[in-house]
Amino acid sequence: MSEKLKDSTMVVGLGSPIMSDDAVGLKIAERVGDLGISDIETRQEAIGGLDILPVIRGFRFAVIVDSILTGNVPPGTIMIFDPEHFDHTVAPASAHDVNLATAIAIGRQMEPDMMPEAVKYVAVEACDIQTVSESMTPDVEAAIPGAVNAVLHLISEFRKG
Repeated sequence: MSEKLKDSTMVVGLGSPIMSDDAVGLKIAERVGDLGISDIETRQEAIGGLDILPVIRGFRFAVIVDSILTGNVPPGTIMIFDPEHFDHTVAPASAHDVNLATAIAIGRQMEPDMMPEAVKYVAVEACDIQTVSESMTPDVEAAIPGAVNAVLHLISEFRKG
């Protein structure tokens, strides 16, 4: 009997709870989870690379939420990306040094039928991801409700097909 995708969405918040703005993805996933929407599962993870694959495996859709540090926009700016936005970063690397885009590409090659049909990234521009602190900077903290809305909007779009 072959496996099939769950008709639901996995929202994965990535980051570290003790590295200031790096915690924003965790907080956003937590807030989405607190809404208790039946076809949305959430996880808060301090992982990267290939470790993302078992977390999103088997879900029809996935939203990955994280901080980003581009230096091109003000802290607290919410951005939405498709995997294709990161195609230029996909490269051969050791299994211990694989970025998310490369991990998703590997997952789609290895198990195309068990990887999500659609993956989106919601990123919040960080200000400080190097200070050991359980507090985020004010602009990044203030972006959390808008980022939750962005995640819910993406899920709504997934459902519409």
